[in-house]
Amino acid sequence: MAVMADRTPVQPEQMCSTRELILNTEERLFAELGVYAVSNRRVGEAAGQGNNAAVGYHFGTKADLVRAITRKYAERIEGNRVRLLAAIGGSTDVRDWVSCLVRPNTEHPAALGSPTWHARFCALVMTDPALHRIMVEESLNSPSLRQLGDGLWRRLPRRLDEARAERASMARHLIFHSCAERERERALVENTPTPRANWHAVATGLGEAIVGLLRAPVT
Repeated sequence: MAVMADRTPVQPEQMCSTRELILNTEERLFAELGVYAVSNRRVGEAAGQGNNAAVGYHFGTKADLVRAITRKYAERIEGNRVRLLAAIGGSTDVRDWVSCLVRPNTEHPAALGSPTWHARFCALVMTDPALHRIMVEESLNSPSLRQLGDGLWRRLPRRLDEARAERASMARHLIFHSCAERERERALVENTPTPRANWHAVATGLGEAIVGLLRAPVT
């Protein structure tokens, strides 16, 4: 049983609920206002925590908060990716492998419903030099992502190997920022037409674009 600074006992289930509330609040505020516009105090207040030190107590620094959110969603996306990789087996079609890259990131917000903030959160973190490293480190711990990368590049011409890191970075940014734009679309809330009707269609468009990006000639 944990004890807060005021020595008031906190039950484990209460602590888990508080941590989840803080993570959800932080993700939303970071996505809407920007990472550095939001203090730990503001997150705590928005999460209804009377103790101003609650966020620091549960997570520590802002970087620790970002890592916690990244890990929270990485577990869910990892499960989606493992399932998709199992479904394609040893496919020789680049499009199947790209689909495994894209769809775990679109299935998640589709399952949550609207509104969501995670794609906007990821897009902001990916463009921050200090916080970007956290997402890279966490992705290196993903067995399915390593499997996907190896399988995908074995199905592309060897002449593209020299551009591998560059193209992978481009694809990653395209996924995050395209999903972030989808989240921002006011039409999603107002139920009016959007360029792509749903997250499944968004993934299809992204997949087509990334296949073209990966296969583009190197000059």
